[in-house]
Order: sequence, then C-alpha cells, then structure tokens
Amino acid sequence: MENFRKVRTSEEESPLPFPDLPPDVVEMKVKEGSKIRNLMNYAMAQMELKGRRQIVFSGCGRAVTKTITCVEIMKRKLGGLHQVTKVRYKTLLEVWENQDPLPGGPAQNLTVHKNVPSICILLSRDPLDPNETGYQPP
Repeated sequence: MENFRKVRTSEEESPLPFPDLPPDVVEMKVKEGSKIRNLMNYAMAQMELKGRRQIVFSGCGRAVTKTITCVEIMKRKLGGLHQVTKVRYKTLLEVWENQDPLPGGPAQNLTVHKNVPSICILLSRDPLDPNETGYQPP
C-alpha cells in the first residue's frame, strides 16, 4: 500500500432509521473534524430559538463518540428530552491511486469498501414510543 495514496472517500446515502419524522426535522451530521462548540451552538439555536420539537444527530466511524458527546450535552442543557438510539453499519468507498504506474500502462486505481459503525440518535421534546428498541426516557 506504500505506492498508493487515497484520492477520495464517499459515503453511501441512507435514509434516517426513524419512521414518521416531520419533513423539516434538523439532522446534525457529525464528522470526525467537526467542532463540538459549533455543532452545539447551531443545535441549541434550533431547539430553543426556533422552537423545534425534534432533532437527529448522526455520525459514523470515528465521529460516533463525538455524536454521543453532543447528545449528552444537549440532554443536560435542555432536560426532559426523550431519546431513541439506532446503531447500524454504513459502507464507505475509498478510492486509492497508484503513484508508481507501469510505464506505458494505464493508471491503476483500487476501490475499497469499508463497513464502519454508524449511530443515529433522535431527541424529542414530545413523548416517543417507549416500546421502541433503543428508547430512553428523560
């Protein structure tokens, strides 16, 4: 792999695992490099100033712990939030390019499919179904 370098990474799009969400629900996509302060400022503004009833935090790979941290901060600041957590796997596609191609030959690319853990957490001011898997009361 020392002759290859990563060209791009793409994530397959998948719908949120929560049925019956309103179409205008805010989805906070947490990335590995996201700043918690920026995420929380936006999320708190949506819940407090705009009066949203529900918000979804999602992250995959190394961003899972940061996603959970954001949710715990929000639960502590707002209080009384119902929570449903769903864990699943997402497929990432990584494209690697050969840096030492054979002379006169085509450039060789390598595509790697990675399954990484992913988490989606729904926070709601309104009561949710307590029988749903992953439910936590306030």
